Amino acid sequence: MRIRILFFIFSLIAAAPAAAALNVLACEPEWGALTRELAGDRAKVYEASTALQDVHHIQARPSLIAAARRANLVVCTGAELEVGWLPVLTSESGNARIQPSAPGYFEASRYVNLIEIPKRLDRREGDVHAMGNPHIQTDPRNIAKVAPALAARLAQIDPPNAAWYQQRYESFAKRWQQAIARWQSEGAPLKGLKVVVHHEAFDYMFRWLGIEQVGALEPLPGVDPTISHMSELLQAQKTNPAKLVLRASYNDPRASEWFAGRAGIPAVMLPFSVGGDDASKDLFSWYDDMVAILLKAAGK
Repeated sequence: MRIRILFFIFSLIAAAPAAAALNVLACEPEWGALTRELAGDRAKVYEASTALQDVHHIQARPSLIAAARRANLVVCTGAELEVGWLPVLTSESGNARIQPSAPGYFEASRYVNLIEIPKRLDRREGDVHAMGNPHIQTDPRNIAKVAPALAARLAQIDPPNAAWYQQRYESFAKRWQQAIARWQSEGAPLKGLKVVVHHEAFDYMFRWLGIEQVGALEPLPGVDPTISHMSELLQAQKTNPAKLVLRASYNDPRASEWFAGRAGIPAVMLPFSVGGDDASKDLFSWYDDMVAILLKAAGK
């Protein structure tokens, strides 16, 4: 009789529905990847963009509005990076959980020190971000700052799994700090490397590794490269030569290839986020890939 009762109890436990996973809408792949590291199977993550898209110009299409409607949490960069489309998603979703004042709205940029904050705002100077450069993900130390805040937010909106998120965070943080030390050691030969970029998207990485940017193909941030501006950069090569011209995975390659061909230097694509190329499958392999690409291109 006792065995039958125990069997009945175990059957009920097995038949009970598992706790519903959180629905998370990540604006960019790097935050989707970080959420997966911290939440594991406790979250279903939907990414609003890919590393092959310019995140400044995402369309608030119906599928994204539907994802926002389901979301328990929205994880985005902030710092006005998504200003052209995220407010549409939160508004049109009708989802009170993810409004800017709610716990389900998370901006990673609030947890790092932004650089290049403009002293004055003038749209004649291009796509200027009032709060500073929003491309914080290119420095892994910023990921380390965002991770504990995101883990805490997951625990806040999903208290029954708070211990799970803390455990996942502690494991991630240990592995991430070890990886940062390795990347810094491997990337040491890149210090002082001079580069031209398509768009000023890697400034945080450059500060981290000591890479020097000596020019940008865009005459102003967000303005397409012009022949006249790139010709001026070619003249500057005579006195302050760059060794590489870099573009992000979402940039049209034609401008960097035009410049590289005339300057006699390599044109290099860097994956701007997880999924930017075949090797960048998660946060760890993405940074592995970027450092390896730069070292190979620079002949280090």
